[in-house]
Amino acid sequence: MAKHSFNRTVWQCLALISQFGIMMLVPMAMMFAAGYWLDRRLGTQFWTVLLFFVGALAGFGNVYRLARRIYGAKGRKGGK
Repeated sequence: MAKHSFNRTVWQCLALISQFGIMMLVPMAMMFAAGYWLDRRLGTQFWTVLLFFVGALAGFGNVYRLARRIYGAKGRKGGK
């Protein structure tokens, strides 16, 4: 029974790491694509970089909010 509990914890941690990665990469990729499209459409060269960093900030915000929610929930459980 202890082994089953360990496997469950490992899979939960792997899922959480994957979720962090996806929440970081998706906004960056979408904003990069939007910036690339704008640069091609308008003949400029700065939208790709600018929107990539906006996507990175959005991704960091997503990861931060998720981490706060997860660690806040664990802190409340342990405190009671």
